[in-house]
Amino acid sequence: MAVQDGSYERLRAAGCADEVAYVQACLRLFFAPRANITDGRVDVPAPTVSATPITATPITATTISATNVADIARLNKVAVFLLKALARAPANTAPAELPGWLDSYRRRTMSMNVACIGDSVAIARVLRDRQVDFVFLKGPLQQHLLYGDHFMKPSGDVDILVSPTGFAKARDALRTMGYEVAGKSRSVWWVRFLGEQHMVREDGARASTVDLHHRLQQPGSPSPRDTDGFLRRKRAVEVAGAAMPIISAADTLLLSSISVAKAFFNREPCAGYVCDVRASVSRLSEAEQRGVLDHAAEQGLADTLLLGLRAADVLLGGDGTLLSDRATRMLARIDNADLFHMVMAPWLASLRWPQRRHVLWELCGREPVRYLAEAGWAASADLSRRIFERPATAGPSRSEMIRIVGGAANHASER
Repeated sequence: MAVQDGSYERLRAAGCADEVAYVQACLRLFFAPRANITDGRVDVPAPTVSATPITATPITATTISATNVADIARLNKVAVFLLKALARAPANTAPAELPGWLDSYRRRTMSMNVACIGDSVAIARVLRDRQVDFVFLKGPLQQHLLYGDHFMKPSGDVDILVSPTGFAKARDALRTMGYEVAGKSRSVWWVRFLGEQHMVREDGARASTVDLHHRLQQPGSPSPRDTDGFLRRKRAVEVAGAAMPIISAADTLLLSSISVAKAFFNREPCAGYVCDVRASVSRLSEAEQRGVLDHAAEQGLADTLLLGLRAADVLLGGDGTLLSDRATRMLARIDNADLFHMVMAPWLASLRWPQRRHVLWELCGREPVRYLAEAGWAASADLSRRIFERPATAGPSRSEMIRIVGGAANHASER
């Protein structure tokens, strides 16, 4: 389901070409080779919109809107990336109001993620006691492994993967903690086709939410052939003296690419997921990169992986790796400039989006049998949604409106 956000209309009306390029330049600075994000100062690179650098007019703080940059960073879940990049940039690189908003966003992210980690530790204890096989997806634990920081993106939900056979058992275990299934996720469409349910526990001043999954992709994009393999390949990280299971390095790359494909299908901004793709790749040796290609092919996700990799090269610059060389063929009819804007600014009215069935055809490796199976599954899901889901018609609420006043920072959590 596509994100509905009042910022879309504001950004579409404003154009925001300079602001979009500014955010890209900051992200490239964050991922600059041999850069230490906490030490030293370097120039913010001139903005580009392709894997091949082009001449561009440098952006100065006086030519961009801090409010629009904040909107773009929030929607793409990269505000903390900008904060860290600007800490290394020359003075006056950012408009006066932006650093204060970014710092407030970071502090709120820290508060949210600390609560998420605490919830995760408690949930892990209960699921182990009930002998439920599970693994954590995304969230602060993954952020720490990718970036050395638990607080790169806000995580308001705890995402857990279990096997289809263990789904009911895990749900019952969470109920012993006070979690209950949210009404909207009780339908056949949620449980059968999305393969997840939201469970919420009201805890005084705040609500704690768990996204319980037994599938890893929505209909319309290929799903992993062996979801249980994500459970078998899990690794453990220590948090507060407890061993917490998270997915393997290769599966982290695959899941990040799945998230990019899902956002592309829904026409949502996804630079944060693209950053996760790049961070995941940077932690793989050349031998491991060859292995992950084979691993993706076994899962039926080779072209999903290539989409994520091409998006990373377009947004952050190609680095000539084995994976980058393979990725150029994915959605080759879409030029780099359009793909860049589809990733970071999908609200632009000028974008000519490919039809979803064409994207699915490419993600299926142009294999007719597989394409027909995935298209049939998507059609069944759409029929189920029309029957069981009531369309949302409500417009954006006041909480969706971003303001740079008094340090307040509203932002969506990582999903």
